[in-house]
Amino acid sequence: MFIRMSLSVLALLIAAASQSQPEPALKHPDTTTPGWVDLFHDHLSDGLFPPGVWHEKNGIITPNRDQALWSNKAYDNFILDLEFRNAKGTNSGVFVHASDTGAWVDHSVEIQICDDYFPEWANSPPDWQCAAIFGHQPPSHRTVKPPGQWNHFTISCIGQRIWVVLNGELVNVCDLSRYTSGKKNPDGTEIPSWLDNPLSTLALHGRIGFQGEHAGAPIFFRHIRIRELN
Repeated sequence: MFIRMSLSVLALLIAAASQSQPEPALKHPDTTTPGWVDLFHDHLSDGLFPPGVWHEKNGIITPNRDQALWSNKAYDNFILDLEFRNAKGTNSGVFVHASDTGAWVDHSVEIQICDDYFPEWANSPPDWQCAAIFGHQPPSHRTVKPPGQWNHFTISCIGQRIWVVLNGELVNVCDLSRYTSGKKNPDGTEIPSWLDNPLSTLALHGRIGFQGEHAGAPIFFRHIRIRELN
């Protein structure tokens, strides 16, 4: 079962953020407008990854091993917009606030990408499923498409808050400041043992990353665009 967030809680978080900080994207933006740029350029020439792992062809980016792709630049507040396509059994993710790419597991926040239709992942904890803040906060409901179809992801990172829009619906709003424990989430659920660095303590200036061919299933990305916020 998915845990549905109260709409009133979402509204309060959004209102609080808009009073003194840039506004998040609550729907998919028009990335052709001024301020939007490609996260990677020239066939990943500015991406950081082990040689031969990530490839771009006809605008589609995909890995052949479980090694992450990192942005060349570190970011603060931003909106990230992209499309991804799962294969059968895909388990991947987008990393934000990665202050240490050598130890990214507990020095970043993962927004989960997953084939929620695959039995192993369908039966996993709600905070392991697509659009979750992995290991911490599940999405309000499932909006990911079946394998083989393109999905649209918009992720806003402003201060200690993260908003996730998947396929036209706002499905997650997470306030990292609430996650002060490395063992239990605010709702009492257990945090995976490898994520013992509390989210509230993470640096907010960091690189953006994409998980490689994890769990033996491929992942495909395209149209990765970013807009930095003041």
